[in-house]
Amino acid sequence: MYQSRTVESNQNGVHENLKAQVEKHLTKPFKKPVAEHTQQAFSLFEKTYSSCGRDHLILDACCGVGDSSRKIARMFPDHFVVGVDRSESRLSRQRGDESSMEALDNLLLLRADLMDFYRLLLDGGYRLDRHYLLYPNPYPKAAQIGKRWHGSPAFPSIVALGGKLDVRSNWSIYIEEFAEALSIVGLSAQNSEYVPNEGDYWTMFEKKYHQSGQQLWQLTCDLVGERT
Repeated sequence: MYQSRTVESNQNGVHENLKAQVEKHLTKPFKKPVAEHTQQAFSLFEKTYSSCGRDHLILDACCGVGDSSRKIARMFPDHFVVGVDRSESRLSRQRGDESSMEALDNLLLLRADLMDFYRLLLDGGYRLDRHYLLYPNPYPKAAQIGKRWHGSPAFPSIVALGGKLDVRSNWSIYIEEFAEALSIVGLSAQNSEYVPNEGDYWTMFEKKYHQSGQQLWQLTCDLVGERT
């Protein structure tokens, strides 16, 4: 059993500058040069996806060691799943059980900067059928609003890529903020407490948080079309 530890923050609710933060990124395109390793990863994605024989694409963002990506690939065998994480050490970590190491022909795990990878997907004309953001770093300090996905320059690309979005967190404010950011671009999200099935955890974090007694939260939203 894990020791319970909740998210500590100097915020008591949705960030007061969230609307201004979102609108800034909606009106000012992100122009940072794409990192070379991300460009190479994207080229591998394009090559693999074009030959996989599947027409529907799922992105598992911040996939960590890839447990969730493997689960999703098994759940949707007729879809192609790409799991992306910035940490090479996490992606290369051996999980030690047979099911986690099973070769899946509809799965690709990549080390890449998601901030860049989102733009490359959008500029390449790709659209998502499903999009998972499971337990991203909440960056709970108020000054870190720009590091949360809904407050980052990547948010417009996340919305424009479409698909059924599933965000989970152990910090309710993160989910509330994400819903508020989506409402700014005219999208309605559903928020609820999330209770995982014991023994059927999607990620190591989900297992850790649940077994330590923390409440978990989920946002779901059908993202439609490109927003400006």
